[in-house]
Amino acid sequence: MKSEESLKTRLVAQAKAEGFDSCRICRPGDIPEVPGRLREFLDAERHGQMDWLAERTAWRGDPQALWPEAKSVIMLAENYGPDENPLDLLERRDRGAVSVYARHRDYHDVVKKRLKRLARWLIAAAGEAEVKVFVDTAPVAEKPLGQAAGLGWQGKHTNLVSQDLGSWFFIGSIFTTLELPVDPAEQDHCGSCRRCLDVCPTNAFPAPYKLDARRCISYLTIEHKGPVDPELRPLLGNRIYGCDDCLAVCPWNKFASRAREVKYHTRDDLRAPPLADLARLDDAGFRAMFSGSPIKRIGRDRFVRNVLYAIGNSGDAGLAEVARGLVGDPDPAVSDAARWAVARLEMK
Repeated sequence: MKSEESLKTRLVAQAKAEGFDSCRICRPGDIPEVPGRLREFLDAERHGQMDWLAERTAWRGDPQALWPEAKSVIMLAENYGPDENPLDLLERRDRGAVSVYARHRDYHDVVKKRLKRLARWLIAAAGEAEVKVFVDTAPVAEKPLGQAAGLGWQGKHTNLVSQDLGSWFFIGSIFTTLELPVDPAEQDHCGSCRRCLDVCPTNAFPAPYKLDARRCISYLTIEHKGPVDPELRPLLGNRIYGCDDCLAVCPWNKFASRAREVKYHTRDDLRAPPLADLARLDDAGFRAMFSGSPIKRIGRDRFVRNVLYAIGNSGDAGLAEVARGLVGDPDPAVSDAARWAVARLEMK
């Protein structure tokens, strides 16, 4: 036990040296409530078009099924805090609002490299050990595991919140066959606060701690394929990739700080990009602008569709001509969004 404690102490120190802001440990079986919550979410069809959530539910609900040999799960947090309040940009209707996490390098790449280095260190330090690393791309219940390990707690908006980091942090995990000492789970500190629920423009929370992704702006602008429901389009505002509203209003952000990693600092061209410029992107221009960015994965058509919804919500009649130029776009969702934007601006 003494050697395990010593290894854990060294592991935490090495995690900080790698750039992680928090390192906590739990057991794979510490989240027995997840299968029931996942089944309820899927049965209510709140996952929308995210069919991958309905696949491999046994793994997603039980980390022990994902890798039976794993004895410990090392949960890591890395701060990506912004240098300004992202809600301020929502008032600049002729500019596009991109979620804070997507304003620079793709965090999957950055975090995974750190995880792999830490995992290699652990193998060298422990002698015999097996490891697997995950960052948001495998059927792993990372947020419940994060709470079980003590990184933070799942707030009423279902995202992880930390007393030290606020809302702005990425999480990654290292599964290992080592049996390391665990940390206490974090308790819920939301209390009676409901700011995250009340600020949601689309009422995506049917109840505290429950999300209907079909109404979530992050889902609608990133995961949803094809035209967005006309009833929801005006509620998107100028949000063209993701949404930070429920994160930004959390009072625990008083303890948050700007990201130390420069790869998470906002690119100048994504701080307040003009909608007119973004709407004119062709496929080559889109791929060049968003090379190395998580935005690249949704493709030019879905991105320009989002930009056109924002143009329609801008109230700026001068942007009608930009939208009119895309009415004949080959992509049906883009041309539909262009017609909607023109009609909305002419109505204004």
